[in-house]
Amino acid sequence: MSQHRRRPSARQGTRRRAVVAAAAFAGTVALGTGIGVWASSGGDGGSTAGASRQPSGSDRSASSGAATPAPTRSYPLSQAPRTIPAVRSHTAERGPGWRPQRGGRVVVSDPALADEGRLTAGELGLSYAGQKGADEDVRPGDLRLDLGGSGDPESYTMTVRGGSVRISGPGDAGVFYGTRTLKQEVHGGGTAPEGVVRDQPAKPQRGFMLDIARKPFTAGWIEDRIRELGDLKFNELGLHFSDDQGFRIESDTHPEIVSRDHLTKAQVKEIVALAAARHIQVVPEIDSPGHLGAVLAAHPELQLRNAQGVATRGAIDISEDASAKIVDDLLDEYADLFPGSYWNLGGDEYQALTVADPEASYPQLAAAAREAYGASGTVADLTTGWLNDRADTVRAHERIMRAWNDGFLRGTSVQPADDLQVAYWTGKENGARQPVEYLRAGRKVLNYNDEYLYYVLGQPNTFVYPTGQRIYEQWIPRMLRGTSAVAARYEPQVLGGSFAVWCDLANSQTQDQVAAGIRMPLRATIEKLWDPETTPAMSWTDFKALANRLG
Repeated sequence: MSQHRRRPSARQGTRRRAVVAAAAFAGTVALGTGIGVWASSGGDGGSTAGASRQPSGSDRSASSGAATPAPTRSYPLSQAPRTIPAVRSHTAERGPGWRPQRGGRVVVSDPALADEGRLTAGELGLSYAGQKGADEDVRPGDLRLDLGGSGDPESYTMTVRGGSVRISGPGDAGVFYGTRTLKQEVHGGGTAPEGVVRDQPAKPQRGFMLDIARKPFTAGWIEDRIRELGDLKFNELGLHFSDDQGFRIESDTHPEIVSRDHLTKAQVKEIVALAAARHIQVVPEIDSPGHLGAVLAAHPELQLRNAQGVATRGAIDISEDASAKIVDDLLDEYADLFPGSYWNLGGDEYQALTVADPEASYPQLAAAAREAYGASGTVADLTTGWLNDRADTVRAHERIMRAWNDGFLRGTSVQPADDLQVAYWTGKENGARQPVEYLRAGRKVLNYNDEYLYYVLGQPNTFVYPTGQRIYEQWIPRMLRGTSAVAARYEPQVLGGSFAVWCDLANSQTQDQVAAGIRMPLRATIEKLWDPETTPAMSWTDFKALANRLG
């Protein structure tokens, strides 16, 4: 939150290589592709052994009356595609590669890939030819999308060979990611290199979170970010749409809480549909019991007040049944609007817990805690119980839930629900705990490390805008807090990470400035979530140049 503080090509015999080279040349000529070099004698990668060459003058004299050999093409071993994120495995081969040609087609093996086929055809200037069997109407130059095999549904194999491309995977998401690799190759260099790419993400959750509560963003801007995220193989978009400054999505159950500048449900449905077409889930967040100022502006009777009657900013009075009802109304209402698997319950920065003696400062909360949990019940117990009750509401909609790490309170008799995942953002909350405490307890964690992944408008409270270079060169997903990583044994529990934009000082940047400011940090973040090497193979200078070339 923000308020916010801080992965050897096989050697072939000489005769086989010559045959392959000749076949590749014939296919290339048929396609009209002018890639490759004339064969020459000797030289690694510059010729194929056994390839014929033009005879010299003395050769021609000695072979008078013999037919002059026709020249053949020879190709060096291909190089791995240069994409963001980088592919994790590429088996090099010799051949001309592939580029879109006039009259080229995209065909699919399964109607479930129709959306991916149509999208990619449009992007590469090809025609979409629909579903075709493996041996049905096969043409040189086709791009074929196939479903099949087992394994990670986000994995894919891309084979560029003989003038055609085949992208296959066990799930449509993986096939989609293969088309993103192909799109980048073509747009970045014009030709997809010969060979086989085998690729899959290291982390299953790869996100971007946007605070639209403090600063409204247009639907068009959000849709542009979805297209960008999809091309980069992100799979989550978080929307924080309720906070003290605004409630930014149309509501039928409580229209009185909605800010003037907001998204309609029709716009949200279009955003969710576009995201789904890019295999991105939209993860909503209605934060509670803090950060509810916009709701409380319309319902002041639910405002938390201390013993002196002073209102506590953004905090709802969790001792009131009506408080639970209005939040549950909203959770139930938006469940149908956001049909993805995940939900963020918030749970952070409840201001009643920031004072020295919560029970004395908020006697109504203390009384409700004792009534619910016995004589030793505390305000922290009551707050944890609130989070669990909201989890019950969302669980009924079959969602996987997460909450901010400072919503998991220490020393309470009431424990947070076992199925709550930890969205770890800070180590500066009251009673701050190291990430290892959550991991030892068996919690699954998503990385929002505010040291690297928080883009807070206006840079308040010692925040500075994160740089892509710092993320690229220093951060890894196990680095949950500050600059220290948790032990490698916890890797399976770290589900991934999310780059976050928080709009504390909303007018500090325009939405176009935000888009420009987060461009390289997003690319660095996805590089580390797809293949989290501590030291990337490519320098930052080269990575940035690649990003600029790919667009």
